[in-house]
Amino acid sequence: MNKETYCLLENFMLSCMDDAAHDKEHIYRVLYNALEIAKTEDKADLDILTAACLLHDIGRKEQFENPALCHAIIGSEKAYQFLLANGFERSYAEQVKQCIKTHRYRKNNRPQSLEAKILFDADKLDVTRAIGIARTLLYKGIVSEPLYSVLPNGVVSTGENDTTPSFFQEYKYKLENIYTNFYTEKAAAIAKERQRISIKFYNSLYQEVSSSYQNGINEVNNLFGS
Repeated sequence: MNKETYCLLENFMLSCMDDAAHDKEHIYRVLYNALEIAKTEDKADLDILTAACLLHDIGRKEQFENPALCHAIIGSEKAYQFLLANGFERSYAEQVKQCIKTHRYRKNNRPQSLEAKILFDADKLDVTRAIGIARTLLYKGIVSEPLYSVLPNGVVSTGENDTTPSFFQEYKYKLENIYTNFYTEKAAAIAKERQRISIKFYNSLYQEVSSSYQNGINEVNNLFGS
């Protein structure tokens, strides 16, 4: 891939970014993660991989406006049409499309090609460690979802088995489990090094809010002689 092609893809990506938690810096981190992983894999097509990384979240705006839509599916089609309109070969556009279509954690449409697996892993690495915590909290703020839910008995829920969205629910559903869902050895090794920070943050935050509620409820009951 030459610089002109890179800039063409980059500029299209920049025109589509409209989400602080999935902004251009997220795109660059995913690309840099992917290139690092690719160095440890044989026969990775860097042209396809680079294009897929740059364009993988271009459907985010549509999903944000209509949560019933899947940004991976919308983005894959947008990327496909953009590449065809700019003279790329259909087979190339189709491979990039498939990478983007299968990069989402919440979908059962799993990546098949090496480039798709690298994109999946690179994107998931940006949900690990402190950066993953920060991005998740940022997104929860954007969509006005709380840090945690409180159970009917007044106890703060750990987030496990919650149906109500919150940071703790997202942690238990995704952030806690993501460390065993990598396709490449390199990404798995990087994630393993990062896991401790994520666990420590969640445990500390849960302990703080949980003890606050427990002590506070007791104090309120004492106040009213209950």
